[in-house]
Amino acid sequence: MSVASCNQNPSRVLTRPLTLLFALASGAAVANVYAAQPLLVAIADELDIGRAAVGAVVTCTQIGYGLGLVLLVPLGDLLERRRLVTVQAVLLALALAAVATAGNAAALLAGLMGVGLLAVLTQALVAFASALAPDGERGRVVGTVTGGVVLGILLARTVAGAVADLAGWRAVYALSALLTLVLAAALRRALPRTAPPTARRADYRRALRSLARLPLREPVFRRRGLITLLVFAAFSTLWSSVALPLSDAPYSLTPAAVGAFGLAGAAGAAAAAPAGRLFDRGLGRWTSGAGLALLTLSWLPLALTRQSLWALALGAVLLDFAVQAVHVTNQSTVLALDPTAGGRLIGGYMVFYSLGSALGAITSTAAYAAAGWSAVCLLGTAFSLLALLAWAAWDLRPAGTEGDAPQHRPHR
Repeated sequence: MSVASCNQNPSRVLTRPLTLLFALASGAAVANVYAAQPLLVAIADELDIGRAAVGAVVTCTQIGYGLGLVLLVPLGDLLERRRLVTVQAVLLALALAAVATAGNAAALLAGLMGVGLLAVLTQALVAFASALAPDGERGRVVGTVTGGVVLGILLARTVAGAVADLAGWRAVYALSALLTLVLAAALRRALPRTAPPTARRADYRRALRSLARLPLREPVFRRRGLITLLVFAAFSTLWSSVALPLSDAPYSLTPAAVGAFGLAGAAGAAAAAPAGRLFDRGLGRWTSGAGLALLTLSWLPLALTRQSLWALALGAVLLDFAVQAVHVTNQSTVLALDPTAGGRLIGGYMVFYSLGSALGAITSTAAYAAAGWSAVCLLGTAFSLLALLAWAAWDLRPAGTEGDAPQHRPHR
């Protein structure tokens, strides 16, 4: 199919099977950023990393992810997208193989930074799907693909824990490398050929300057980004540290059992598609507000984790449901600013996501080492409450003040 036909008839290009492939590939790519979470104790023991510093395993991956968002995602607006995502998938498989064979902590952290750098394949795919979607269905498409991302994040813990119990933590990364190569071949075969519009053929440095100016030029982008940073700091506060109390007495759970709690959180993926539909109906800001209130309340049952695993499961469901509702709404709002600059918009937006995830990972494991699970829950509550207060300050303003309605204008 020609590039012109792709642009003129997006609904004929973006079939349901192709949308599901986008979701599957996006979820598989981002899963590599989170697979280490139930494995932290096993990795720390084998490579002699202290418990207070083990959050660096997640933080290095998130740093690489942030670099990839800035340096690689904007290429989606400049290069032929099918070739770009295929090359990124192959390179990601090589980085995963490097992690699987790392002989010491330094090699591991370097390999994980490479995994994070290339796992932004997820955002390239989200922007690709958004560009192919008809205008009236963009929220639904982004919601479907984001649902795959959510399942990848959450099921990564379950699958990683089970594989680690059977064959060790290195096998997790070796198997992921093989899966990524298979998906690279599938994407190469199924995705349509596209090319950026002539007006978007700016050079790379110009694209990076455009990304850097987004927070200054777009108040909508700035506000949604800050809320996203706080939301994913709360998200990472839970999932980057929960393996520590579950691996200690009285539970002393194996990596597989720790990872199984990802199944409870996976229920949160159900929020993605409804949130996208509510955004399409003009209810995005209220969806965000409800999600942020639920996020703050989720820390009440999570605080009882030491007393009850059922409380942890309930809190994980509430937290992940809330996070995904807010994430889909924020992401759809940002992409609507200029669908033709989806690569830069999603890359810039997800920098906030990566910074928040890194912040939550390093502070939560340090908090646990210093003062236990109660300190972790207080930290997560603080992040969640700050996000809710920011939403209230910006979205509960009197009628007639500047709101968050997207303003369509090119980003050059």
